[in-house]
Amino acid sequence: MSVTGTNGKTTTTHLLAAAVRTALGEEAGRCVTNADGANLHYGIASALAKARKADLAVIETDERVVKDMIAHGRPEVLVLLNFSRDQLDRNHEIKFLGRAWRQALEAAGPDGPVVIANSDDPLVTWAAEKAHRVVWVDTASTWSADAAMCPQCGAMLDRTDPSEDAPTGRWNCPECDLTEHEASYAVHGPLIELPDGRRVDPKLNVPGKFNISNAACALAAAAQWGIDPDVALVGFRTVSAPAGRFSTATIAGATVRLVLSKNPAGWAESLPLVQTDPVILAIDSVAADGKDVSWLWDVDFEQLRGRHVICSGPRAYDLAVRLSYAEVDHRVLVDLEDALRAVASGPQPVDIVATYTPFQKLLKMGGLR
Repeated sequence: MSVTGTNGKTTTTHLLAAAVRTALGEEAGRCVTNADGANLHYGIASALAKARKADLAVIETDERVVKDMIAHGRPEVLVLLNFSRDQLDRNHEIKFLGRAWRQALEAAGPDGPVVIANSDDPLVTWAAEKAHRVVWVDTASTWSADAAMCPQCGAMLDRTDPSEDAPTGRWNCPECDLTEHEASYAVHGPLIELPDGRRVDPKLNVPGKFNISNAACALAAAAQWGIDPDVALVGFRTVSAPAGRFSTATIAGATVRLVLSKNPAGWAESLPLVQTDPVILAIDSVAADGKDVSWLWDVDFEQLRGRHVICSGPRAYDLAVRLSYAEVDHRVLVDLEDALRAVASGPQPVDIVATYTPFQKLLKMGGLR
């Protein structure tokens, strides 16, 4: 089983691996996964090589590796979560990746994977339609800034008003036949509707409505391996800090909660989780983060007005300029340790939202990996 997408693939992989191991019980060792997010060719090969006797695998897969995974890894199930701008200096236009997925699924034909696809994402839909079988999941996504145009013909997409059946509306291309599919699984606020019409409360131990969407996709994938939804949910609830995400730790004398965000869609989901005042935002722009930080202007930092933000990381001044235009009170402490010391005297954990490189540095500073 392979899990991919711009956002959420690490958490979804953890949820699925936990569900599989819960279902296996004493035979949980049969399942191998790359739990730390090593999702390129070498990381996947290493995870599989370390568990040669395992006959089940739940593998997080980088978007660029999906084509090879379909052709050579031959997963039974492929989970396509979402597509949005991320590391554009490395991935370039996301439609190229979508086309690679689409072509690989078409080439695989009836021998290809069953695809669990986010019906709310036009680019995922376009790619998944070439699979021999698709299970559609309406994730009720609110991010549409990367899906304004039809990936098939280039026309501007229409979207209906929200309704009970479609909480965020439905999209449709007025110029060609690409349209949102009826979904077998659907997110309705905090609940997930199953194919039999039952709505379940996942009661996850990871925060955010985006993780409800991840859980919906994971439930659909688990069902393909015959795992009962109630059993899968028991497994899901054992996941609390996948690869350090949402973990709480004491670092440089400060108690902090760590949140990873790497792109505009991710920040749109993460900022509503921020509860503390002050809050630390840490930005970098090396290869793992994406070198172009112009995406800062697509994030609604205005929602932080009324709180004090500490800007940290090598690109802290770029963030400070953005916050100045957003009229958000802030100061710059480029060094992460300085930022942590500035909040160390507080009695409550302070939220830190960070791009990949400072997030990894924080994990190491806290002894979390």
